[in-house]
Amino acid sequence: MKKRFNEQQIIAILKEAEAGIPARELCRKHGISDATFYTWRKKYAGLDVSEARRLKALEDENARLKKLLAETLLDAEALKIGSQPKVLTVEDKRKAVKVIQEGTKLSERRACLLVGIQRASMRYQPLTNREDDKLQTRIKELALERRRFGYRRIHHLLRREGFDVNHKRVYRLYCELGLMVSKRRRRKLQGVEREPLLLPSVPNHTWSMDFVMDALSNGRRIKCLTIVDDYTKECLDIPVATGISGDEVVITLESIAAFRGYPTAIRTDQGPEFTGKALDQWAYQHGVVLKLIQAGKPTQNAYIESFNGKFRDECLNEHWFRDLSHARELISLWRMDYNENRPHSALDYLTPSEFAATTRTARNNGNLTSITNEVLD
Repeated sequence: MKKRFNEQQIIAILKEAEAGIPARELCRKHGISDATFYTWRKKYAGLDVSEARRLKALEDENARLKKLLAETLLDAEALKIGSQPKVLTVEDKRKAVKVIQEGTKLSERRACLLVGIQRASMRYQPLTNREDDKLQTRIKELALERRRFGYRRIHHLLRREGFDVNHKRVYRLYCELGLMVSKRRRRKLQGVEREPLLLPSVPNHTWSMDFVMDALSNGRRIKCLTIVDDYTKECLDIPVATGISGDEVVITLESIAAFRGYPTAIRTDQGPEFTGKALDQWAYQHGVVLKLIQAGKPTQNAYIESFNGKFRDECLNEHWFRDLSHARELISLWRMDYNENRPHSALDYLTPSEFAATTRTARNNGNLTSITNEVLD
């Protein structure tokens, strides 16, 4: 077994050599090699025990500081490697630890300490949730069917299908699938004075109308007249033609009124179809008030503008019309889906048809109560 010498023993051996004992004899006596003896003499010659111990302490301290500096530089390099991009979630931290271990020679323990994650969390393997897999599959199917729907509307559709799931879980799975729709930047518009837009308190009180333009596959322009009940948000009709005159607008309104009755007012812009004699005479004959918004201020007819945005995004931009009959067919199907299946956030996520039916039931119950009170009196 190799013998270890302390500073006091080394100084004593060197003093024996100074006293005249040959180096070879000292090496044989103490069991050391010639190289070790000459190394000691080079390092400790002329020193006493206290000075040798102080030198040894300085060397140990220097070695410790070098080690600390090396570790600090290595840690800084590891953090620089593992912090791109930002480390926020637990999964991000796991990835950062793996990147640090691949890019440096740090141990897993040291990498976890730098990133700020427990080793138990690093090695944890999440259990797969079959119910989440089923939900993700259905969420993806709904998102592909209805591309402009966010997670809130998809959540309500899932609840309708019988999934017992809250909106936070749907949001998490929706984000994991990467289905978030980027918000469109609103253009900076010049501030203008606006008229107050009042929401009617009963159905069939105010209708809003506007035109939406599109084109067929052959490039021919088509015109869509959108008509919406401001209270129930129902789309009453969307006639489609290459051109719609004021007389055709009157025919469409008359066909709607045959089933719903005449409205109290109709809000439109100042297009020639809405300011002509045909619509004016029809409105006068049936006691309908025509509310024309100011020129260049579509926000005064915000309900129909909001509907037109959905109509463009979910129907016109999603389909390629072969001819006029094909356009009428697809737009009619979209209108039925909008009224009967599409949850509306302004209606507490009821569909327009459900909200209209609920309103009719409530009004009928109220009328029945008032009639019953009159009979009792």
